[in-house]
Amino acid sequence: MSIIIDKNSKVVVQGITGNEGRFHTASMLKYGTKIVTGVTPGKGGQEVQGIPVYNTVDEAARNHGVDTSVMFVPAAFARGAAFEAIHAGVKTLVVITELIPQKDAIEFVAEANKRGTIIIGPNTPGIINPSSRTLIGITPGHVFSPGSVGIVSRSGTLTYEIAWHISQAGIGQSTCMGLGGDPIAGMDFIKVLEMFRDDEETKGVVLIGEIGGNAEELAAQYIAETNYPKPVVAYIAGRSAPPGKRMGHAGAIIMGNAGTASSKIEAFSKAGVPVAEKPSDITNLLNI
Repeated sequence: MSIIIDKNSKVVVQGITGNEGRFHTASMLKYGTKIVTGVTPGKGGQEVQGIPVYNTVDEAARNHGVDTSVMFVPAAFARGAAFEAIHAGVKTLVVITELIPQKDAIEFVAEANKRGTIIIGPNTPGIINPSSRTLIGITPGHVFSPGSVGIVSRSGTLTYEIAWHISQAGIGQSTCMGLGGDPIAGMDFIKVLEMFRDDEETKGVVLIGEIGGNAEELAAQYIAETNYPKPVVAYIAGRSAPPGKRMGHAGAIIMGNAGTASSKIEAFSKAGVPVAEKPSDITNLLNI
């Protein structure tokens, strides 16, 4: 059992003929992901890594029964590509593209919610389930290992580092997901915590937050109010960021007292969630 993806996920790569699409298709295939088709408008009839390419997601879906898409599409065309996937019946859409205009992201996230499609991203490294050898996105699969810790993160690179520490400790991961670094995202900590709650494979959860917004504070409130049944450990990136300074992600900006690392750490502490001072401390705090 896993959340969102598994070994049966049938994946279409949107933008498969571009440099990023080609490179990461090869990586995902090597890891074990079941990529069955790709899409690039005007490139139908070609093949990439032996994968047939179609002009539209609808064509790809009708011929291969895809349920999951990963998007390597320039920001200017992301809205149209997302709507195309949603209307073709794709149930999970992983949006790698960053800096999509906020109006566009709001519109396709709203459409996805209306039609029951899960959006991971935008500006996400993707999602990985090591036990089923399924990787959808740009995550470096070699640092992950099968295990029982679910990871949900606002930071791509910190996900990899913390997963490596967990793997080195011999614990391993269940499902790991990057929420995305843009201001508008399809998933949040609470939605993923709800999924992990019912996932038999996941025995504990690591939340990787960062400055900006209030997603971490809301997650802490949810954990406290629901008496969350699984151990949770948090890490907050950007503790030394000055107010008003954007750090790495478009969504990581502090305005006044809102979104500061201290407010997030305080919220988790009140909820009984230990907060690691550095990534290497996380395995010692996991009570599983």
